Amino acid sequence: MTTADELDRAVTDPIGLITDLVTDLEKGLGAERIRAVVTAVAGGRAKSRQLAKALAMRSAVLTDGRSPAPRAIGDLLIELRKAGASAIAAPVCAGCGKHLRTLQRKGQDWYCSVCGQERAECTTCGNVRRVSFRDRKGLPRCKMCPDHDDRDPAAVVHELITAIAPGADRDAVAEALRRSAPHRPHYLQRVVWALEENPRLLTGEGHLAPHRAILRFIDLLHEAGVAGIVRPACPRCHRVVRIDKPLDGQRVCRNCIAKSRFEECVRCGARREPATRDAEGRPLCPSCLVRDPANLETCIVCGESRMVSSRTADGPICPNCRPLPILLCTICGRTAPCMLSKLTGLPRCGGCDRRQAHCTVCGRMRGIHSGTADAPVCGPCTTPDAELWRPCPTCGQAERLHAPGPCPRCTLKQRLHELLADDTGSINPKLQSLHDALADTERAGTAMRWLSKGIVSTVLSDLGSGRRPLTHEALDELPEGKAVEHIRSVLVATGVLLRRDEQMVRLERHVKDLVASHATAEGRNILHRYATWHLLRRLRRRSRGKEITHYQLAGARQHLRAAVHLLDWLEEQSLTLSTCRQADLERWMTRDDARHRREAGHFVRWALSQKIARDLSFPAVRWNGPAQAMDDEARWGTARRLLHDDTLTPVM
Repeated sequence: MTTADELDRAVTDPIGLITDLVTDLEKGLGAERIRAVVTAVAGGRAKSRQLAKALAMRSAVLTDGRSPAPRAIGDLLIELRKAGASAIAAPVCAGCGKHLRTLQRKGQDWYCSVCGQERAECTTCGNVRRVSFRDRKGLPRCKMCPDHDDRDPAAVVHELITAIAPGADRDAVAEALRRSAPHRPHYLQRVVWALEENPRLLTGEGHLAPHRAILRFIDLLHEAGVAGIVRPACPRCHRVVRIDKPLDGQRVCRNCIAKSRFEECVRCGARREPATRDAEGRPLCPSCLVRDPANLETCIVCGESRMVSSRTADGPICPNCRPLPILLCTICGRTAPCMLSKLTGLPRCGGCDRRQAHCTVCGRMRGIHSGTADAPVCGPCTTPDAELWRPCPTCGQAERLHAPGPCPRCTLKQRLHELLADDTGSINPKLQSLHDALADTERAGTAMRWLSKGIVSTVLSDLGSGRRPLTHEALDELPEGKAVEHIRSVLVATGVLLRRDEQMVRLERHVKDLVASHATAEGRNILHRYATWHLLRRLRRRSRGKEITHYQLAGARQHLRAAVHLLDWLEEQSLTLSTCRQADLERWMTRDDARHRREAGHFVRWALSQKIARDLSFPAVRWNGPAQAMDDEARWGTARRLLHDDTLTPVM
């Protein structure tokens, strides 16, 4: 296997690749034992791929144990040695060459406990030694020159708090200080020094805290009810939330940290905190990461290869199969499987998550994020965060723009102009009504998905440029299908094309294809006469200029297919309608595979009336129902009569 093949396998099967590389060298351990060790060390998908890629690039580290290499490789070598591997080398210190049982790491190199220690000039004695302590100013000291402070930390802090809130409980202060940094006396001492240097950290300036334990100490004092202690707000978003992330010398919340790390995703263009980076170091957002084909896995519920939504002990589950908790939807009030809204944190069922309505605040048609079913509220009106809902550069409306560029509505208008404009950049006046109707549709996303279909964009582009005439006949030249039928219906609904009887056109096309496919010339002639001068003529007479219904179309097709079946059987028997006798007809009627017997009788009786057949008899059942298609009012009248006419006798 080449290095390129191994790199590809490092993405698709990292655990298997690592196991094979180790098994090729280590014969003393079984493959299952090696795989168990590799699985325990490799951890998740990202770490296992990084480990497999590093080993694929330099597998010699398994036998020489030398860095530079990722920390995971050193851990793997140590665990394999513990499991009894003899051909696998132990990690080697980059400084002295000693075999290591534990690792200290600087960059990509491994060091022993002696070589890995930080060395600097001691602030007190001036000797260059290992750094054992740091004084209250953060300067290094050796173990011979500790910064002694014999005072009781709790007493020092209590004195500071007493100056802020007289009468503060000493025991409560001491307990909060102990819980803020348990079992770390040197760290606790630095916390006390920081509070001594700036007591205002306890009264609202906690965002300037140099140590995270100070924020924990403030929260514990606040919970204990110590007066005068103020929980700090995030200096960027001004929310009173957990702020323990350092940024530019301040402590900020996780949300502001994420916003400070925004980069443009190289695939979708969204400005988000990168979830990972590609092989060239370019950022990828979380959505592109989970949708990457290399990260798709087989769902244990549906068996399809899809993105992973959650993981269980049995394996991954895709978003469609992910079990949702049964909660009370805060919008519609139903008890149903719900997700928690990212904006409000409240449960929202799947129907409300997909539903769009006119916002009662701004009046625009948008997705519902809060409010109720009777008074829905859209996302920008629920949380008017300027970082979340940015104004569209084209229309200025606030939208949740994941990528640079216009909003979905403006994108739809641009796409329509690209498709319907001719070479001069103007739209045919006949197509202007289509452009306006699609541009003003309430669901811009639905219209964009429809336009993204290949045949839709191709047909509209041909109509706009003039390459295809704007007629029904030009559309008839396209392959039959639902997409073309829908395009035609949209053009008719917007007034671009005149309305015509599509059911009749389909029947005429079906008749033409079915007649042309028959084997004999005599059969084609009979079928053409039967379909054109009897079935189609009778349908037009009965419809009286109205469009025929789907059931009328289906009935005519059944009559035509029955005639085809009978003519095909006669041909197999070397017979024709003129030479067929009653015994032959009854022999066909009693066959198990005979289809459409009743409709075939209609064809036989027509053939007798046209002198095509003779000496044949086919009984008929007279139809006493309506001869014309019933309109809605006639159906309601019949229903009312059946419900209220007492003179009718129900037939069981």
